[in-house]
Amino acid sequence: MAINLVKGQTIDLRKNDKGESFDLSSVTIGLGWDVRQSRGGGGFLGKLFGGGGEEVEYDLDAIAFLLDKNGHVANRGRTFQKPNGNKINLYEGDVVYFNSMRHPSNHIWLTGDNRTGAGAGDDEQIIVKLDALDPKYDRILFIVAIYQGQRKNQHFGMVENAFIRAVDNHGKEIAKFSLSGDATYNGMCSMKFAEVYRKDGTWKFRAIGEPFATDNFLELLKQY
Repeated sequence: MAINLVKGQTIDLRKNDKGESFDLSSVTIGLGWDVRQSRGGGGFLGKLFGGGGEEVEYDLDAIAFLLDKNGHVANRGRTFQKPNGNKINLYEGDVVYFNSMRHPSNHIWLTGDNRTGAGAGDDEQIIVKLDALDPKYDRILFIVAIYQGQRKNQHFGMVENAFIRAVDNHGKEIAKFSLSGDATYNGMCSMKFAEVYRKDGTWKFRAIGEPFATDNFLELLKQY
């Protein structure tokens, strides 16, 4: 049975206190959310109804920072120019996000950018082959940011039933950390949600839940 974590709690991913063991050869980090409805009826997982009744997209993006033993993103990738002329930064580096969805090692990748959050279960997933990850990577930080949240006046105070969970290679849920938006999250458009890190020959999972006003994860990247 999965462990429901509280903010700041840390657990061992490979084996829990109940004696259950988990296969970390491939771990799915799943993220999901509901949007608090401002008026009755309709809308689920990523649809927000405004005052005029119009349906507005509510796009939360999952991002992963791969950190070294010094807590830094050592490889920030390169700039890539798409055929249409648009440039992408942080391409094929140690940041996995919607414009660079697969790490060059092929050991961590984002399954897709869900622009509406529609559908049941996980809204976005990051797959990590923890047992195969190069030892130079000591920690993976998982961030969620609301795309254009500041411009659209969308924030985590509007989000409820948000969660991040870890599922092992056999589909067994290891741990889940849930939170619901309240007044303390008003105006907060990004969040350090959780992290996994190496310790004593295994991997630990820590629930963080630290919000920030910015909707641009590059502002958080400056810390690393």
